[in-house]
Amino acid sequence: MKCPFCGAADTKVIDSRPAEDNSSIRRRRQCVVCGKRFTTYEKLETMPLMVIKKDQSREPYDRSKIEAGVVHSCHKRPVSIQQINQMIDEIENEIFTMEDREVETSAIGELVMQKLKQLDEVAYVRFASVYREFKDVNTFMEELGKLLENKRK
Repeated sequence: MKCPFCGAADTKVIDSRPAEDNSSIRRRRQCVVCGKRFTTYEKLETMPLMVIKKDQSREPYDRSKIEAGVVHSCHKRPVSIQQINQMIDEIENEIFTMEDREVETSAIGELVMQKLKQLDEVAYVRFASVYREFKDVNTFMEELGKLLENKRK
């Protein structure tokens, strides 16, 4: 495992245990060169999950794409990295338990929005505005109206 701090290839595992969700192994590592510690997670990789894009092309699932969108949506919001990671873990658990090894981006996007709505409404609106490609202010206001209507119920 390469050290994320200095790039050295020599690290040692100082602690291993099952992650909270029991679907991966959490390893605490220490760089032999710079001495800094970092955490990695190992998951069993089975047949890769393929994502069907809007243009019907297919590409392997990439967690970092969801992370980037969610982190961007949560910028300057009271949402911790731990909350974001937990939310993405929940999304992945739902995706990876599907029988089909192909999933459309729309299904992933809807799951992200559903989870973000529960976590932080401002982050949800930010994500939705990009994901749903709001064309004008009226479309944006309609989504806000739906959000407010659901809060009243």
